[in-house]
Amino acid sequence: MQKILKIFLIFYLLLVGCTKKELSHEEALKLIQQENQFPKVFDFEINRVDEDQARKVLNAGLEKEGIVTVQRTQKLGEIGKPLIYFTDKAKPYLLPITKGGNPDKVQVVKVADKDLVEVTGISTNSNEKNAVVEYTTAYKNITPFAALVNLDFQKKEMHKAYFSLYDDGWRLEK
Repeated sequence: MQKILKIFLIFYLLLVGCTKKELSHEEALKLIQQENQFPKVFDFEINRVDEDQARKVLNAGLEKEGIVTVQRTQKLGEIGKPLIYFTDKAKPYLLPITKGGNPDKVQVVKVADKDLVEVTGISTNSNEKNAVVEYTTAYKNITPFAALVNLDFQKKEMHKAYFSLYDDGWRLEK
C-alpha cells in the first residue's frame, strides 16, 4: 500500500511541477484591481478665489444647475476672499481638503470614478515567465463637475500592465 502511495505522490508532484501556470483573465483582473486600487476617484481642484476659475464654473453652467453660486463683483477689501461658493446640492461631490490646505481658497471636488472594466488580452513571452496584459478602464458616476474637465468621459481607455511569474504566482510589475 505504501509503495502505491509513494508512486501516486511522485506522479502528482511531476504533474504539478510540469504544469504551466498560465495567467488567467480573472487573475489578471484581480491583481490589476488590487495594485491600482480600482475604482478610484477622479477629482478636480477648484481655486475659489481665482477669477478664471469663477468664469469657468459659470461657463460650465454649474450656477444654473444650483451647484455653486459665483460672486461676480468684489470690493477692494474682499480681494482674496472666495468668489465661488458651494450649495447644499454640491455637498455629495465635495472631497476632504488635504492637510494644510485652505478650504477658503481651494476645494477638491469629485468628477467621476475611474474603474477597471475588463481584461481584453494576455500575451505571454516564449519562456512563459512574463506577460503583457491589455485592459480597459472607464469613467462611472460622472458628476456635474465633469463639465470643468476637458475629457471625454464616455470613451474607454486602453492600458497595458506587465506581469512576471514567480514561485508563488504572478506579480504585477511596477
